[in-house]
Amino acid sequence: MTRAVTSIALVLATLCASAEVSFDMGADLRVRQEIYDNAPGLPGGGLNSTSVRGKYTNRMRFRPRVWGEIKFEDRLRVYTRLTDEFRWNVQPNLRSRSFPDEVFLDNLYVDGKGFFDGFLDFTVGRQDVMNLYGLEHIFQDATPNDGSRSLYADMIRFTLHCTEESTLDFFALYLSDENNLRWGESASDNRSIVGLGESGAEPDRDEWGAGTVWSSNFGEALPYQLYLMQKNTASYRVKGSKRPSTRRETLGVKITPRLTDEWSLQFDGIGQIGENGSGDTLYGSSAYAGVKWKSASAGSVKPFASAGFLFMSGSKDTKETYGGHGAWDPMWSRSVRYSEIFLGGTHYATCWWSNMYYARLEAGIDLGARHNLTWSSGPMFAAAQDHLGGADGSYKGYLNTLHYNFPLILADKDKGERFEVFGHLHLELFNPGDYFETSRPAWFIRWQVEFKF
Repeated sequence: MTRAVTSIALVLATLCASAEVSFDMGADLRVRQEIYDNAPGLPGGGLNSTSVRGKYTNRMRFRPRVWGEIKFEDRLRVYTRLTDEFRWNVQPNLRSRSFPDEVFLDNLYVDGKGFFDGFLDFTVGRQDVMNLYGLEHIFQDATPNDGSRSLYADMIRFTLHCTEESTLDFFALYLSDENNLRWGESASDNRSIVGLGESGAEPDRDEWGAGTVWSSNFGEALPYQLYLMQKNTASYRVKGSKRPSTRRETLGVKITPRLTDEWSLQFDGIGQIGENGSGDTLYGSSAYAGVKWKSASAGSVKPFASAGFLFMSGSKDTKETYGGHGAWDPMWSRSVRYSEIFLGGTHYATCWWSNMYYARLEAGIDLGARHNLTWSSGPMFAAAQDHLGGADGSYKGYLNTLHYNFPLILADKDKGERFEVFGHLHLELFNPGDYFETSRPAWFIRWQVEFKF
């Protein structure tokens, strides 16, 4: 992939040799502390179950990044970024990572816009996938077991601007469970970044996939998206036992009606079908319905609120048959989007959101640039009793979160300033229900300050 990106960059740079060329670079440093206790961990005994379940944890994380880019006018950009994260685990004093730990190639891609009279855009190379195409239930974090540092995938994307209001996107990605483009200590070599399997699994759980997304609207007030994609996972061994490969096709639709300047709706319906390497049929489904409101009044202070209901299918045979036959596969949306307490996920892998009904209320206020307060609250239920929580009920528990983003120093971009300092405070409280074997409330606190140069 890297060789292909380099070749494409050289060819396109030659084609744009007569264009105005500019170079830019920068850096950022993120410092955060996380403290939590009584996390329910990973019920199925996955990668993080022993490290997060029910243990008091207090750790500091430091993530420096440097980036550079070359632009050929507004049509072509070559972008790269190097990232590291070392940490100090205050309690328990395990798995501390001292500098430099592991410096790795986080991004390297070629980005082109407006080719063939505005018909074609493309991005080729290692790139972030957060909220790609606006499909938050499909794309969040491609590297869930490494999400504190990176969320990239090696990817090719093409966008065809069919009309002024309609686009057709194609993508293909490969996600290796190891990052071989790295420099650092031997202890960080072969570190898993996908995290699909159980403790003791070999680090070869690669994923790859492809798909297409059609985005358009029925009139200005009714945008919609249709998409079809395939995801594959490689087989691997866990303590001498082989886990079969999997293949899933996913078909979905997202509709986002705009009712007024302040009110909008969202409806998602997604279905999956596939099979594993043993010949077993796999299937799953997910749906979402929600309403959003945000004040359109003049001024920088704008309150907002939303309510939504999320469904992800489960499977009763998950505990006996690894992953189950009817459970929702979250594709590349395995992040801490809903909760940091569920770092270990709610299924059988890191941040593997599945088997769940979740009714969620959210309210907050925007106070200006990088300045807002958000509160959310709601119950979670298991869609199918898979007994992974250790108890016999279906009520997973009740989750409350509070998130505050605040600026310390803001740059005046009109004056060419770049240096900024901003941060956030994140709080969570989870009261487990009868799905889990524990009844102890879990809590999570994180503060973070980021310096942008």
